[in-house]
Amino acid sequence: MPDDSPPQAIEALFAENRTFPPPPEFAAKAVCNDPEIYARASKDSDEFWAGEARRLEWFAPWASVLNWDSGEKRARWFDGGTINASFNCLDRHVRDGHGSQVAYFWEGEPGDERRITYADLLAETCRLANALRELGVKRGDRVAIYMGMVPELPVALLACSRIGAIHSVVFGGFSADSLRDRIIDGACVAVITQDLGWRRGGKIALKQIVDDALAGAPSVSNVIVLKRVGDPIPWMDGRDVWYHDIVPRQPAQCDPEHMAAEDPLYILYSSGTTAKPKGIMHTTGGYLTGVSSTHKNVFDLREESDVFWCTADIGWVTGHSYVVYGPLANRATSLLFEGTPDYPDKDRFWALIEKYKVTILYTAPTAIRTFMKWGPSYVEKHDLSSLRLLGSVGEPINPEAWIWYRRYIGGDRCPVVDTWWQTETGMIMISPLPGLTDTKPGSASRPFPGVFADVVDAEGKSVPLGGGGYVVITRPWPAMLRTLWGDHDRYIKTYWSRFAKQGYYFPADGCKRDADGFYWLLGRVDDVMNVSGHRISTTEVESAFVDHPNVAEAAVVSKKDEITGEAVAAFVTLKGGGIGSPAEADELRKHVASKIGAFARPKYITFTPDLPKTRSGKIMRRLLRDVMENRPLGDTTTLADANVVKTIAEMARTAPPEE
Repeated sequence: MPDDSPPQAIEALFAENRTFPPPPEFAAKAVCNDPEIYARASKDSDEFWAGEARRLEWFAPWASVLNWDSGEKRARWFDGGTINASFNCLDRHVRDGHGSQVAYFWEGEPGDERRITYADLLAETCRLANALRELGVKRGDRVAIYMGMVPELPVALLACSRIGAIHSVVFGGFSADSLRDRIIDGACVAVITQDLGWRRGGKIALKQIVDDALAGAPSVSNVIVLKRVGDPIPWMDGRDVWYHDIVPRQPAQCDPEHMAAEDPLYILYSSGTTAKPKGIMHTTGGYLTGVSSTHKNVFDLREESDVFWCTADIGWVTGHSYVVYGPLANRATSLLFEGTPDYPDKDRFWALIEKYKVTILYTAPTAIRTFMKWGPSYVEKHDLSSLRLLGSVGEPINPEAWIWYRRYIGGDRCPVVDTWWQTETGMIMISPLPGLTDTKPGSASRPFPGVFADVVDAEGKSVPLGGGGYVVITRPWPAMLRTLWGDHDRYIKTYWSRFAKQGYYFPADGCKRDADGFYWLLGRVDDVMNVSGHRISTTEVESAFVDHPNVAEAAVVSKKDEITGEAVAAFVTLKGGGIGSPAEADELRKHVASKIGAFARPKYITFTPDLPKTRSGKIMRRLLRDVMENRPLGDTTTLADANVVKTIAEMARTAPPEE
């Protein structure tokens, strides 16, 4: 645990007293408008989740809804049942006469577009699944996927799940080192990638990054390469295979594997409080139940008429759950976009909403604050009247951004569902139900039916309404992670040790609950930063710094940022004791970006001759956070040299941030 006390509310935030009830017309037509749903789910959560699971199609029924080993923290949901995620996302819809329904409207960054029906998606998924089998990929094998937001990316996930292979998607912004670590940890046998990707008019050398990563990853036998851009790329005969050579010639039929409910579906790596990323493992039946239920109810999905747009990259859990598995299981029509909101101009999102008549938008507070900075003039160029519901994801949203989102994007008519969840939870855990729940700017409202949460103090005791502390989950939920890949002991230590006596899952987030029982999430309380919705380990960034030959030591903390939520702030000591220059700071920024990814690039670098340490040698990051937030320094009596932190504070004031 950090050396801070539980985070307390910023008084201005909790002075927020605006409340927005569901619009009457919206509530009357809402998918979920029965207020008794909370009581029913609370009274018999097993039956509630069994009902949600029955919305899916099972090859064989389950024998029990939940078996929970409280000692080993192992949950078995729908044990005995067999199912296939790909079948539930595709085959049953096509069989039932919906093959011509659009699954994805896709728009590439340069403006190319495709219209992909459920029948199209099923055929392409089967062909890629057959291609993987031809290459020797079998049930239980791990396949790494490193791609941009092209239609073949969801196809790759679905093809793996169809044949029982476990996919490990790595966000296309990660470096070769980060990709290599994930491939080695999962012992992946194959990689699916593309030649290059588009990014703000430039090109990302995805295949070259894969080649660099595989220099130290001998488990990979084959690399399937999609031609997206068409530039020449390096090639290894016997290992590399063009997508267009192997996939189109395959049959468009592929029998799905009958997977046990608890068979692994995917691994997704998340930053932890050590430099080694955590391989979050999700299984099939419970995960698909959780994401399909939350997608349907939180977003009030009407599959016959809605166009749903979750702007997240599939490389993150939001994309897994609410671009691929949740929407497709519910037969949604979604928008898939390759580019960024500011290319070729800052109205790209709004042009897409107008063009495709998007009805539901799910995006991040970081994006919303960026739109605020750009101003409403870009929004006002476009007709956004098709929108009827807005969602927020990735980090706590401040009330000002919430109100701006509702007013300028939603036209003061669309409910806003602010959602809290994690890679580990797999599904939305706390959120309004838009047809039932009043909403408050900045609050994620209350737990989803069938989810049991609490706010506790440092001793694990529930705090009264109006108090703050730590958010915990008190009972298992279907989409929960089952373990960390290859390291169950770390899984128990990371998530279950803090409140072991009570048996609570601890997500390491602070929270306050107001007098109405609404949850106000306050962000991380451990050494994980949330930068633009990306969880980044301070230890991982520190390790990247000290990998540089000129760096002797580094300490990393977060600093509040009006755009990204948090920014990376680093304090660096150089070998030889010198004070670095702006050019050296820029070199270190590039180095960190090359080791982890551009999203981890530090905004603030302060060169200092020493770091504040206790007499036992522990770096007091709490004091560095005080420095970055211009707060009065806390207790310095345990420092070996109390003058160090004062010197650092003076130097930090003169170190300019990167623009």
